[in-house]
Amino acid sequence: MLDIVPTGDVFRLADARFGLAYWHWFFLAQPDDLPERMIGADPDAFYFQQRYQARDRFAREALDDYLRCARRPETIHAMCEDYRAGATIDRDHDEADRGRRRIDCPLLVLWGGRGKLPELYDDVLALWRGWADDVRGRALDCGHFLPEEAPGETLSALLDFFEAAP
Repeated sequence: MLDIVPTGDVFRLADARFGLAYWHWFFLAQPDDLPERMIGADPDAFYFQQRYQARDRFAREALDDYLRCARRPETIHAMCEDYRAGATIDRDHDEADRGRRRIDCPLLVLWGGRGKLPELYDDVLALWRGWADDVRGRALDCGHFLPEEAPGETLSALLDFFEAAP
């Protein structure tokens, strides 16, 4: 898991700090086609607003490709549908599974130490341990975009995890 906590926990624990830090969770989940039309009016402005703190750490080619995709109406719609599902059916499924079903495989959780998760959650690993028994992970020295901001450290953590697998 890269810079995320369980969806059900996100909504169960959401407060004003979360709403201000991750406002896009609520904006993108609005009914079709409100956010699509607003983003579609100026996709570059939306994308840069979302990623302003990290865009100088992206490879130029990667950022150009993200922008190319983010300008496509079908991509914008798909992004919104993902957040709509998170706010509805995904959250409902997490709540139905809470305390009843667990993740059986080992779980690696990495997050950006300079991102918002450490500000919002006292113990990221503890949240995941509510869902799985074998949880490992740590913060990396970056923000939200681990592979783009800390590619070597992200790769090293992934390789260590997979090499330790039985």
